[in-house]
Amino acid sequence: MAADNSQYFPVCLKVAGRQCVVIGGGRVGERKVQGLLAHGALVRVISPELSEPLAALLRTGAIDWLNRLYQEGDLAGAFLVIAATDDPLAQERIHAEAEARNILLNVADVPKWCNFILPATARRGDLSISVSTAGKSPALASTLRQALEVQFGPEYGVLVEILGTLRDTVLAEGRPHAENKVIFARLADPEMAAWIKDGLWQKLAGHIQEVLGPDAPLACLERARQTYQQS
Repeated sequence: MAADNSQYFPVCLKVAGRQCVVIGGGRVGERKVQGLLAHGALVRVISPELSEPLAALLRTGAIDWLNRLYQEGDLAGAFLVIAATDDPLAQERIHAEAEARNILLNVADVPKWCNFILPATARRGDLSISVSTAGKSPALASTLRQALEVQFGPEYGVLVEILGTLRDTVLAEGRPHAENKVIFARLADPEMAAWIKDGLWQKLAGHIQEVLGPDAPLACLERARQTYQQS
């Protein structure tokens, strides 16, 4: 049965160390492979041809390659599959195998065969802001992503790093969950990103000490400052 586009459930997947298969070695497949590799996936490409960037990845050992068209059984052991082929018959066969094996499948530009879709995503370090139109208008999703990239600059990626470090510190102190929740809400002041952007590091330090006390760990701010200056 074709996927019901109204029922997509937003989720972030950890693909690091997992076997992912990309069917198609052209420009579209190239982009999908690069995205998977950037997140630590183990990638196998199935295609009788490879684009030059994919061939370069093969030479370095970054990907595996099956030098042929897709065959039934090729999805065995895969966690996730992306079909980047414009062959309708192959798309249907890939979908049938993925369904039978209960494998995550995205068929590029063919929502009816997908059980997951890839949103347009603005990234700032570990901050990801994604936009999805349930496959109905990738162009609109891309336009909105570009607007988000303007609105949310590199200071937000640095802010996530700071808050992540402070979160680990707070959790290590063993307070009850409800108490931690209040602390995290106070720490995440909406003005913090602007302070980073404007170089107001002392103000940022003062805010952290106000929430966590005078002995709050501030070494993360110096690392954050250096990271931001290099961005």
